Amino acid sequence: MCCGENPHMKLVALAVALVLAANAFGEQKPESTPGETGSDLLWKRLETRVHDIADKFDGVIGIAILDLTDGRTFSLNADRIFPTASSIKIAVLLELYRQDQETHSGAKAKARLDDTYTFDPKDLVEDSRIMAGLTAGVTHLTNRDLAQFMVAVSDNAAANVLIDRVGKDNVNAMLRGLGLSKTMLRRKMIDIVAARKGDENVATPEEMVRLLDAIYKDKVLNKESTAALMKQLSTLKQSYIPRLLPESVQVANKPGDLEAVRTDSGIVFAANRPFAISVMTAYDRDERAAERVISEVALEAYRYFEMRGKVSEYGRVLPVEGKR
Repeated sequence: MCCGENPHMKLVALAVALVLAANAFGEQKPESTPGETGSDLLWKRLETRVHDIADKFDGVIGIAILDLTDGRTFSLNADRIFPTASSIKIAVLLELYRQDQETHSGAKAKARLDDTYTFDPKDLVEDSRIMAGLTAGVTHLTNRDLAQFMVAVSDNAAANVLIDRVGKDNVNAMLRGLGLSKTMLRRKMIDIVAARKGDENVATPEEMVRLLDAIYKDKVLNKESTAALMKQLSTLKQSYIPRLLPESVQVANKPGDLEAVRTDSGIVFAANRPFAISVMTAYDRDERAAERVISEVALEAYRYFEMRGKVSEYGRVLPVEGKR
């Protein structure tokens, strides 16, 4: 049979075809469940709205948003280095609490929250809103008091005293220990000479949310110290991230401003779905517009996380347990 079809070969070909078809069918990915698809679409809407806000901004902007529940991250120029302005004070505050915690384990030559400081006018610099009103040689404060001034009203003299006490190199060593290579405390507050030399305090939005994530997840402090730090970091309300949010929402954040620079980084405790956010701007033509952009981005992020925190996996809002 030189020209006819071979029945055996036909059977082999048919078997091969069936195997290939079965494999192709088996490789198909199952469709997402309705709940997964809905949450993905909700996230995409957040991404679209944040991009729209950023596109209208006349300046350079970097944004990082981190879901502290599942680790999902939104990034826009998030690896770009920006001046931190006063947002670097989060790192100074963390190092103070870290050293205080070490003293309870017997460590020596470390700063403690209860260490005292006597006010000296030589420590005053620009934007020392509280310290400038103290009585020289008479007013005694603790490091905890100085930290409150540094966070609540961003007092720069208080920040500089704490930088001296905890040590700039120690702050940077702590940051490196967390794998944050681009976030640097290079100078004290309002040191224009150092800034002109290029010694700017810098970070990226991505590293700022990683720093906040490390704080939130007790990677640096124990739970008691973390709770105390979070409480202190939540005392500032007149700032950019919480500006458009409901007053009842806890926000642990530290904004910063310099000429043509506005930043804010913090944790927003949306019910059942907290998130970390950092928005950093530079080359701002309109500083008020930069502040509004930070607030608008934070509001869009809050709307997403607030919704995710109260719905089932299928997007249904469920009644609070115990209520009908």
